[in-house]
Amino acid sequence: MKQGIHTKTAADRRAELKARFSKGHLVVAPGVYEMISAKIADRMGFEALYMTGYGTVASYMGLPDAGVASYTDMVSRVAQYASITDTPLICDGDTGYGGLLNVMHTVRGYESAGASAIQLEDQEFPKKCGHMLGRRVVPQQDMVDKIRVAVETRNDKNFMIIARTDARTVLGLDEALRRAESYARAGADMLFIESPESVEEMEKIGRTFDLPLVANMVEGGRTPVLSHEELKRIGYGLAIFPATGFLAAGAALQSVYSSIKSTGSSKQVAVPLHNFQDFSQLMGFDWVAEFDAAHTPAVSKEK
Repeated sequence: MKQGIHTKTAADRRAELKARFSKGHLVVAPGVYEMISAKIADRMGFEALYMTGYGTVASYMGLPDAGVASYTDMVSRVAQYASITDTPLICDGDTGYGGLLNVMHTVRGYESAGASAIQLEDQEFPKKCGHMLGRRVVPQQDMVDKIRVAVETRNDKNFMIIARTDARTVLGLDEALRRAESYARAGADMLFIESPESVEEMEKIGRTFDLPLVANMVEGGRTPVLSHEELKRIGYGLAIFPATGFLAAGAALQSVYSSIKSTGSSKQVAVPLHNFQDFSQLMGFDWVAEFDAAHTPAVSKEK
């Protein structure tokens, strides 16, 4: 993709993503949380990218993912991610940012911004990260109504609606399964039973549903992190790794900044550094040079 130019339309990316969720296929999506992570992941050949709410709120606002980010905050991030990537983008839409009218507005906004799928959850507001304690869920029917509105609102039938339930932690796995079944009947394209706490629970989820299922692989979270083969065997259709990127970046920055602080220089940093010229090319400076050469006669003569 050239600077600012997509090789695929949003509709192409949605159709591409939906087609990938065939029986027995596992889509792997790394978490992207700001523009550098999105650019790097986009060029690596993944079948999908996952816009992590936790990471996006942390990088954009420096705050916890606890219901403080608004629809306006997040849809602007969706649009920015989508504008610089060609890989189908699965986006965290929290609770839909309010009632049924808000859900309608959110689905329209995310779809128009270029998302290929939206994830909606049944938490009460203010929501919390799915691997934290203290989460509470709305009545089941309230979420059923939200899913129905989301399905009715989308313009592109390939724009996927992912229904997430956080009921496992507070009400138990059986309640989470019942809720997920009702969300499937309401028209959800994919089901996300958040934070099962053992491989046995994950296997039970896999046996229960025919729709594609989401596995949320959070290092240090409440759910075991399994291999690709294990997730595929259980029957998951999408494995997201929302935290891996920012956890790695955080550890690398901690190490690099500590070294600079203790030595007064970057000569002894232990973390591998991206080649500066290659990184500049990733950011688009080669395109800037081409633009300048084409539009600035003085620059053209110098070359």
